[in-house]
Amino acid sequence: MTATNEAIQTENKKPTSSADVKKTGGRDGGQRGNRDNRRGGRDNRRGRRGDRPKKEFNEVLLEIRRVTKVTRWGRRMNFRATILIGNGKGKIGVGVAKWSDVAIAVRKATHDAYKHISIVPITEEGTIPYPLTIKNKASVLKLIPAAQGTGMKAWSSVRMVLELAGYSNMLSKIIGTNNKLNNALTTIKALTTFKNKRGSTKKVKAAEDKKAEKKTSKKAK
Repeated sequence: MTATNEAIQTENKKPTSSADVKKTGGRDGGQRGNRDNRRGGRDNRRGRRGDRPKKEFNEVLLEIRRVTKVTRWGRRMNFRATILIGNGKGKIGVGVAKWSDVAIAVRKATHDAYKHISIVPITEEGTIPYPLTIKNKASVLKLIPAAQGTGMKAWSSVRMVLELAGYSNMLSKIIGTNNKLNNALTTIKALTTFKNKRGSTKKVKAAEDKKAEKKTSKKAK
């Protein structure tokens, strides 16, 4: 073996110094440091996602049902999604959509719910202004205002609609059908009739104040 070959082998066997290791970022050429930097970037992105503001409306999936449509080419299978949204301050909406994929049906139903938002009145006690009975298709719904501390006496889709709208004290009774979509639509229809008769919550309070002023003026005379 020549002297030149021995010199080359000794140079290859020389250990790298600590300074060289620091410059290169490690014995693997800085790849590990680059990986750590990339992971830190991902963590930063996750932190930014957590800082996003919360949505104004709460979204609840009421029902997913498989439906069929009979055509001359055979049966066409789809999924029907029903979404309820509400901000707990007097705004409520319901959306319905059909599609062959569940995720797309849910997304389309959510968009439909935001297009059909209704404003309902809520008194200071967290209930409705006066009792009401309404019929919609096969369902008959009766809503009765309750005193503060009573709680929500309702079930199924009726309870979900009332809670999303922002009611906290209510008595209810529904008969005729167990269809969740029909019961939800009936509840929203009943709550919106208060708006048509007496206006929004502010108008209801203003009317009550005017009545109280008239009574006090009559007593003074």
